[in-house]
Amino acid sequence: MTSQQLTGMTDTGNSIRALIHQSLEHNAAVYSSKPAVLCKHTFVTYAELNSAANRIAHTLVETGLRRGQRVGIYLPNSIEMAEAVFGVLKAGGVFVPINRETKPSKLECILSDSGAVALVTGETGYRAVQGNLRNLPSLTAVIATEPLPAPPQHLSYTTFEEIFSRGEVDPPPVGISDQDLACLIYTSGSTGIRKGVVCGHNNVAFAADAIISYLENTADDRVINVLPFSFDYGLYQLLMTVRFGGTLVVACGFICMASVLRTIERYKVTGFPLIPSLASMLVTHNLQGYDLSSLRYITSTAAALPPSHLRQLQALLPQVRIFSMYGMTECKRTLYLPPGRIKDKPRSVGVPIPGTEVWVEGPGGSRCGPGEVGELVVRGSHVMRGYWNDPELTEKYFRAGPRSGERLLYSNDLFRTDEDGFYYFVARRDDIIKSRGGKVAPKEVEAVLCEHPQVIEAAVIGVPDAVLGAAIVGVVVSCAAAPSEHELWRHCADRLESYMVPHRILFADALPRTSNGKIDKQRLSAMEKLQAMVPAAAGAAQNNESATRKPAAERRLSV
Repeated sequence: MTSQQLTGMTDTGNSIRALIHQSLEHNAAVYSSKPAVLCKHTFVTYAELNSAANRIAHTLVETGLRRGQRVGIYLPNSIEMAEAVFGVLKAGGVFVPINRETKPSKLECILSDSGAVALVTGETGYRAVQGNLRNLPSLTAVIATEPLPAPPQHLSYTTFEEIFSRGEVDPPPVGISDQDLACLIYTSGSTGIRKGVVCGHNNVAFAADAIISYLENTADDRVINVLPFSFDYGLYQLLMTVRFGGTLVVACGFICMASVLRTIERYKVTGFPLIPSLASMLVTHNLQGYDLSSLRYITSTAAALPPSHLRQLQALLPQVRIFSMYGMTECKRTLYLPPGRIKDKPRSVGVPIPGTEVWVEGPGGSRCGPGEVGELVVRGSHVMRGYWNDPELTEKYFRAGPRSGERLLYSNDLFRTDEDGFYYFVARRDDIIKSRGGKVAPKEVEAVLCEHPQVIEAAVIGVPDAVLGAAIVGVVVSCAAAPSEHELWRHCADRLESYMVPHRILFADALPRTSNGKIDKQRLSAMEKLQAMVPAAAGAAQNNESATRKPAAERRLSV
């Protein structure tokens, strides 16, 4: 992709698409009858999506929405959510996608913190917030995707049915630029504290174009999305697909790998974004009987894929290009590993995305050389604006860059590079476990555990210990023929320094997840049963082999 395209230029007529919704308007003219979003065996064309967004935009403006004001969208992945996203943008607003599984108390916090003036939701979503509406003084309007049995009396209220009954309309004449805000994405990150990442039109457009360039997306691509639109990885599947004129196939409801594979087969899907937990499901699923010949690429982010999973994916789907990537909501995407380098760089998350600069910084601001561990620093137009209503946290992670007005992102993630300039994730700075005087990166131990042929997935945490400082504990999901704890301990001892070898290895049927599908280590660490199963240093597997030979049921952690 050329530098022109990376700054918002299309390759069709060189028309500027600096604003996110301009891609929809462009493609509604070029691909008017083409399916834009497909969900539950129904679809909306580009022309229909654009028309629906125009109507929603006019309704929002009529309710009093002003440029830059926030609109909460509390819906499951659906065509209606796609229509709402682009409707808010066309009205000059800032959309706030909220995970449909968010509990009422957290929902209220997000709406309150963002100062949302309108909420787009369905009956179930409305019930979740109905009792707390008067605690949200900024909220003035509710737009419902279906009629509500008890609509609000003190707020402006309308339904999609009423909105779509109006005649064909052009977008409202709202003057905005690429410097205006596009969305607030609330993320809990590794701290568990929800914070709103402020994303401008220019940030989102640049990030989307950079990713599209290395994935080599075209209008012929059909991308399946099984991730919530409230998660930036899921959201960008919508924004990117509409940007390059493809079709987004939305997998709705409970995610079953067999159902996903049947959907890929039925709709000739070419792109499959997944996260490590989905990769674990995929590599253990019997793929015989599915026609996956249409699949062109797989992407993975949220956490680094274990090298063993990369190798298995390559073996199972040799025709598919696999992109292992690293990113964070604060800059969307940072690094990607070109598929051709997986064999010789399986532990790497690659090189900087097009048009960006990345480096590893040590104490005092010095840049680290190959092999040295330091904090990853990101520079580029994809670095977002900061954290909503939190200048102190913004100042900590978004610092002044070399150009006037520019901000660098200090990621709080520890990385190293090799002699070829490829980047390797070491750990979140907050995740480092200090045990026996050494510093242990959980990811390194997890990768070794996953190399065992009977281990599907692993999580490593530190449990406070009076002698060790922290005891290293591995929790694994294994195949039906589970290995013994001692077998896994020996597997680790043969591959890791002694202070990194887990003191206990426990088994679980599944690992706890956050709403975005990441392993919830905070919840795992808080489990009383886990704490009880790891007594002070005496519980170390290498010193107490008899403890590892208990029946599997007694060694299994229920999550």
